[in-house]
Amino acid sequence: MEKMLVCIQCPQGCKLSVKTQGEEVLVTGNKCSRGDGYARQELLNPCRTLTTTVRTTFPDFPLLPVRTAGEIPLGSVLTAMGEINGLLVKKRLRPGDVVLDKLSDIDVTLIATADMTLN
Repeated sequence: MEKMLVCIQCPQGCKLSVKTQGEEVLVTGNKCSRGDGYARQELLNPCRTLTTTVRTTFPDFPLLPVRTAGEIPLGSVLTAMGEINGLLVKKRLRPGDVVLDKLSDIDVTLIATADMTLN
């Protein structure tokens, strides 16, 4: 199996070719070692930082932008979104404040990315 990727780990944007031969993963096209790690991660366990919004009880700030404090497996995004959609923020938060300590089945914190305390 061969997969073509564009590396996003540095500004070079290398065009990567990732091939599997049995259990061996071969990466070509990378100009730095970060491309090799990125390609292997994308092939074996792709992960992303999830950014979205959470409802609040404040009419002047009805939606709070949030993100995960780390990456989550791509296959867990829908489960995480289901949980996030059920949240309701009832206190004013600042960037970096914890909205949810741990998403279920994923050991990642959900944090605020906007300041609700500014007028």
